[in-house]
Amino acid sequence: QVQLVESGGGLVQPGGSLKLSCAASRSIFSMYGMGWFRQAPGTQRELVARISSSGVRTYATFVKGRFAISRDRTKNTVYLEMNRLEVEDTAVYYCKSELTSSGPEYWGQGTQVTVSS
Repeated sequence: QVQLVESGGGLVQPGGSLKLSCAASRSIFSMYGMGWFRQAPGTQRELVARISSSGVRTYATFVKGRFAISRDRTKNTVYLEMNRLEVEDTAVYYCKSELTSSGPEYWGQGTQVTVSS
């Protein structure tokens, strides 16, 4: 079992920045991969960014160089730094951990990000 707790969401104006955190209950370096997903009302949950156990980073095309995923071994925490936020980035952001290449997967409870003027 892995517990994930997200934090850092909130209300921000277009063009602003936020940094999300995902604290894991066990070593993140024991995970096959960890990622950030988001889900806006009426849409499917979609991948935002992922980091593999070896540190390979993958981003959705809509990120367009605005977001960066990182991790801190000492804090068992994965981050998503989001810059130049757009109204379309408004969603609930979820953290996911992949224990192995074939599962299981664990999800956090989500944190709301609202981009509005």
